[in-house]
Amino acid sequence: MTKKVTMQQIADHLGVSKFVVSKALSGKGGVSTAAKERVLEAAAQLGYFTQHNGNRLRGKREEKAPKLPTPKHSILVLMPNVRYQTMDSTYWGKIIDGISANLSEYGCGMVILSEQKVENLRNILNLDGILGMIGVGVISSAILLEIHRLGLPMVLVDHEDSLIPADTLFLNNIDSMNRLTRHLLAIGHRNLQFIGNVGFSRSFQDRFAGYRAAMEEAGLTLGGEAHGYLSLDGLDHYEDQLVPWLSSKKEEGRLPTALVCANDSIALGAIEALTRLGLSVPDDVSVTGFDNIEDSVWSSPPLTTVHVPKEALGRRAVRQLMDRIHAGKDPYEKILLAGEIVYRGSIREWGNPMPDNDN
Repeated sequence: MTKKVTMQQIADHLGVSKFVVSKALSGKGGVSTAAKERVLEAAAQLGYFTQHNGNRLRGKREEKAPKLPTPKHSILVLMPNVRYQTMDSTYWGKIIDGISANLSEYGCGMVILSEQKVENLRNILNLDGILGMIGVGVISSAILLEIHRLGLPMVLVDHEDSLIPADTLFLNNIDSMNRLTRHLLAIGHRNLQFIGNVGFSRSFQDRFAGYRAAMEEAGLTLGGEAHGYLSLDGLDHYEDQLVPWLSSKKEEGRLPTALVCANDSIALGAIEALTRLGLSVPDDVSVTGFDNIEDSVWSSPPLTTVHVPKEALGRRAVRQLMDRIHAGKDPYEKILLAGEIVYRGSIREWGNPMPDNDN
């Protein structure tokens, strides 16, 4: 039987006192934020949180100032407090819609929280009324560790954290992007360029992996920028970044025949950038996206993309959380939903097409 990880072992690992570790793990004051994060990360790496300490710690929560009332049976839905990832988003908002619809079928309420400060979590919610948590999108390790420490079962949608034992839900990004890239290759494209910052999210990493695998299967080297993709800064104004890059490629006579974009927002920015330069989509350059947000239908031309069943992701997250609440110590699961390629007018055949085995 594996020996239990103790606070003293964590202290020895970090070279700090057991007092510091105790303060950090209890959620009390007396230690700096940086020290607390170091303790939480070390505790997770050493396996402290996998010992199911959560319920024991949860029972010891101190009562603080007045908390917001919650329904007797509610689910916490946690989203980062960032501009691009909100309920108003045509992507994230649809996931929330799916969560809300399925929770109503279970007779559960929903408490949505956009909160980035770990120390505030227990001050603003009556956790005794919360059955579990669904995290939507990228959430910091510190917050996820605090949720886990409090003993709340959790499911993460479109995100995973190597420090946190949790069920996760994703679209099958690798397979979907692989099939989309293979289709472009099948209709004659050879000079492709992936566009999107793979450091942004696990989904972007997986989408690039699917693209790269398709290119390597076809015996093609990854053209364009270093590492085979063009990395963009920030989360908007993509066209402003793409115009100078595309302009230089045009002048050099090295314009890609197809831009494979990590999501629809980047793809729509790419279409705008090409239009500014007097280039036609798809006559001069084909463009593909990913997600199938509403704007992809109304773009000119309409965007070829991968449909992500956003509401289904939300509904499935609820079902998985309910299973986890009852399953307890069953192995954690990573669930992949299938995507569907939506063919529209932003791509065309190029050169000498070859048979597409996916069609």
